[in-house]
Amino acid sequence: MNARIVSSLLILAAITLYCSIERATEPSHEHPRYTKISADGEPLKPWQGPWACVLDHQSNLLWEVKTDNESIHDGYWTYSWFNNHAGEENLGDCYFEPARCDTEDLVRHTNRHGLCGVKNWRLPTHTELQSLVQAPTRPSSTHIAHDYFIHIKHGDYWTSDSDDQLPAHFEQFQMGGKAVNFHTGQSMTLPYRNAAFTMLVSTAPNLTAFRFNTPRLSNRTSVITQPKENDK
Repeated sequence: MNARIVSSLLILAAITLYCSIERATEPSHEHPRYTKISADGEPLKPWQGPWACVLDHQSNLLWEVKTDNESIHDGYWTYSWFNNHAGEENLGDCYFEPARCDTEDLVRHTNRHGLCGVKNWRLPTHTELQSLVQAPTRPSSTHIAHDYFIHIKHGDYWTSDSDDQLPAHFEQFQMGGKAVNFHTGQSMTLPYRNAAFTMLVSTAPNLTAFRFNTPRLSNRTSVITQPKENDK
């Protein structure tokens, strides 16, 4: 009887040791560049959700994640390009503005709500947005890390770059804003009046040190609002 008990204990110890070794050698599966961030600024593991932002450790930028719930961050909403009296107001389509939508509306609402604990959201520069372009990970996918940037459409996304000369077929509009197309991965200049998609970005201090199990992002960021003269 004692020999049987000892044998069982030895087998149990061997199984425990094997499992601990397997856990120690198991890869983390964490993305080398991106970290998911919850709506209240908490970092998440790659398999966790929901997430409202993505932190890019390569560029120290925090990106808005689009939704499909008809909130202000819904990926189907489109916007004309407008910023501080430049561009064209209210020529996009959304449900959160009574007079249609422009990019400044999205910036204003996102900062007001403090998405992911941050209040310095803005349009990305062309260089910043273009840095997200990568080869599709599966057929018919967009040119972006689709597992992190969900609900990104096969279409044009505005950047903050403006006053670009339009191509000949838009010459009647003279100048426009630069956009990135995540269907092709290419860039182009569009008339400000065009209804295009938009994904906001934020810059915040000390993001290089921000990893899983570190203090929440919302405690690390400065509060910088993007005022709009007329609150539509």
